[in-house]
Amino acid sequence: MQLSLQRHITILLLLTTTGFETIACDLLLERTDHTLELYEGSGSNWRLVKSGSPGNLGSFEDILFANNEMQDFPRVLGLVEFLDDSHFTNVESALVALGCKECLLPTDSAKSSECRPLHDALSRCGVMLTERKKTEFKGRDLVQDLGRLVKGSIEPVRDLVSGFEFATGALGSVMSYAGLLADESNYGSYSIRQYSLHGYMRLDSAAIRALNVMESKTDANKNFSLFGLMNRTCTAGMGKRLLHMWLKQPLLDVTEINSRLDLVQAFVEDTVLRQDLRQHLKRISDIERLVRYVEKRRASLQHIVKLYQSSIRLLYIRSALERYDWQFSSLMKQRYLDPLEDLTDDNHLNKFNKLVEASVDLDQLENGEYMISSGYDPKLCELEDGQESLEQKIHNLNRQTANELDLAVDKALKLDKGTQFGHVFRITKKEEPKIRKKLNTHFTVLKTRKDGVKFTNTKLKKLGDQYQKILEEYKNCQKELVTRVVQTAATCSEIFKSTAVLLSELDVLLSFADLAASCPTPYTRPDITPLDAGDIVLEGSRHPCVEAQDWVGVSILMVQVGSLVPCDKACISVRDCIFAHVGAGDCQLRGVSTFMQEMLEIASILKGATDKSLVIIYELGRGTSTYDGFGLAWAICEHLVEVIKAPTLFATHFHELTALAHENANDDPSSKKIVSVANYHVSAHIDSSIRKLTMLYMVVHEESLIKEASTMPSVNLTFQVEPGACDQSFGIHVAEFANFPESVITLARDNAAELKDFSPVTVISNDANEESDPEDTSRGAAPAHQFLKDFSELPLEKMDFKEALEQVRKLKNDLEKDAVNSLASAIPLVFLNCKLSLPLIWMVVKLVAVNEIRCDSSP
Repeated sequence: MQLSLQRHITILLLLTTTGFETIACDLLLERTDHTLELYEGSGSNWRLVKSGSPGNLGSFEDILFANNEMQDFPRVLGLVEFLDDSHFTNVESALVALGCKECLLPTDSAKSSECRPLHDALSRCGVMLTERKKTEFKGRDLVQDLGRLVKGSIEPVRDLVSGFEFATGALGSVMSYAGLLADESNYGSYSIRQYSLHGYMRLDSAAIRALNVMESKTDANKNFSLFGLMNRTCTAGMGKRLLHMWLKQPLLDVTEINSRLDLVQAFVEDTVLRQDLRQHLKRISDIERLVRYVEKRRASLQHIVKLYQSSIRLLYIRSALERYDWQFSSLMKQRYLDPLEDLTDDNHLNKFNKLVEASVDLDQLENGEYMISSGYDPKLCELEDGQESLEQKIHNLNRQTANELDLAVDKALKLDKGTQFGHVFRITKKEEPKIRKKLNTHFTVLKTRKDGVKFTNTKLKKLGDQYQKILEEYKNCQKELVTRVVQTAATCSEIFKSTAVLLSELDVLLSFADLAASCPTPYTRPDITPLDAGDIVLEGSRHPCVEAQDWVGVSILMVQVGSLVPCDKACISVRDCIFAHVGAGDCQLRGVSTFMQEMLEIASILKGATDKSLVIIYELGRGTSTYDGFGLAWAICEHLVEVIKAPTLFATHFHELTALAHENANDDPSSKKIVSVANYHVSAHIDSSIRKLTMLYMVVHEESLIKEASTMPSVNLTFQVEPGACDQSFGIHVAEFANFPESVITLARDNAAELKDFSPVTVISNDANEESDPEDTSRGAAPAHQFLKDFSELPLEKMDFKEALEQVRKLKNDLEKDAVNSLASAIPLVFLNCKLSLPLIWMVVKLVAVNEIRCDSSP
């Protein structure tokens, strides 16, 4: 293998075949930013024999198809034209949905500054950019070329192509780059269709990453991703690849979503049916890959036998489905039983099964041998009889030689067969001195080794040569017959493709059902409403993978692929798109900072989201000053609410943003009205004895009981979402959990307290409008009145700034101690204006009647 590191430096590596295949898989399937070329020759004479790229595997398909993890490449040609914004939002959604690996661009356009955003979109999706000559992007003779590749009549193809202005040129460049016309096995095996951006929910790379949809190499276990959790498929790769596609193409059709949910519910309710079907599917081979070998005429007899074994398994699957007689029996019949009946009749797979049973020696499969049956062809039968006759003569000669040498047959004298000498006699070195004279006179010694002496004579050599000749004829006849069987089997390719589609779908839906049935927390079937309804109702919901807080987007995604969801009750309107921003990283190679990358992602959301989308934004405004970050966060929130009107989950540590929900709370006609904004927080817990933050844990078998982890034998981390805004953060407490040095914690707490004392903070409590008992209010107000009295008696004019500040702090601490021991309700806001030009101090004293203090945490 040759690696070119610099212009004049080349490194040569010696690789085994296995090592080369491993590197080829890594370059073309994992990294997706390399091309691979394989040359043959010596000296200065080298020629290119294989080439491939992430989007055009070419001659390396045989190597890569051995890997079931690889996404299959269906023989479909697609065309689409659409308008897009400056961030190429639609392009990115299409790349994600279709799983594209490579993009072709004309050389001049690829280098223009206008394509910089397109390069960024390709980079985010892991798509390799390949520059091609502009002359390749022409639609000349396209219809004629498609007539060779596309099966069926040419008229529908001509009508479809005539409706596009630019897509035809792009399709011509793809066909030329992939060399489709150069391989005759491609003729008549492709289909062509128009791709629609509005057929599925749109997902960009940020949403896929934020929702942990796909597996990552950094995942500690498979349940870290939605794909890893839901992948309980049984077939040898087909179901897994279909699930991979479904998660990137969630449905928008309410009818089809409900059909999938009906089938999943049926499999959940009928445990016996689900288990029987999964057992049968485990014995199904990867039909899609096997058919690809057959179509390219590269299949062996073993591939044909695997197709046969999968075909006969369909009868058992059909029998299991026929036993279902519950609520969704009509749908089960329409979706699976009727198609299986058509596929397994005498004109389809039964015809293929009879061909295999007549042509293949099935009795030899137990020995791991794949051979054509001798009764299938008269010539083959004659050659097999000749082989058996010669073998009998050779064994007779072996017994005759043993008698002549006075040696025991198959003990002292043995008959060996090898590739170097064919049939030979062999004796041990111990017996060799006894017959040495006869060996030198009547036999020819071929080889002497530790395991014995190999020798032959004229008769054995003649019989061996005849045997090798007839064996060669037998192998050639077998090879010709296998070719004929493969050609005949190729006529069933379309039938097997339909079978693969049916079994893949069944496998994925059974996987959904198995997940829902085996989870300790019950999964619920959601009620699905159209796009215009605008419902997103999730009661008792939890994240299916980890106890995280972004379960809403994941639940909606699960619903629109046809899965039940982990909650008590769900009513969801289908969403046309999910946008998710969970923070960004910088890219120094492209000169893009963290904040710039964040702004680019938000700009894409603001331009692409609609009132039927779902928007999820976490921690917006980092990477710049607090004031700029807050201003941007406020403006973006307001734009999402008033202009786009998309359902939005917005998590932030800017507590002031919670005022959006109260902009019109005072009923002032002049105030700006912000509707449809509600504040929620995730509960946290402060131990009143140590004044430290602790996590909330829930016992798995007693969900109503909350304890600390140290006292529980089996715990599960939970988060409780509660109404109301949060009025403080717990950054210092988190630092304590991270085992920061005590000195750092103390200094951080002092500095934070100082900032709080001199910073105006507006806190709006939901408890302000709650009614409280007058007697409790009076008792609760007493400490506050005492604070005001003590404060008014301070000789502030005679104190310096530092001394005055210390006295105010002391009074404030006394007030807080009294508040903890009080049973009063919330006290209204207290406004203090000191004559020493001290900043305004806003305080809310919130009291609870328990020994522990429950506080809010940021979502």
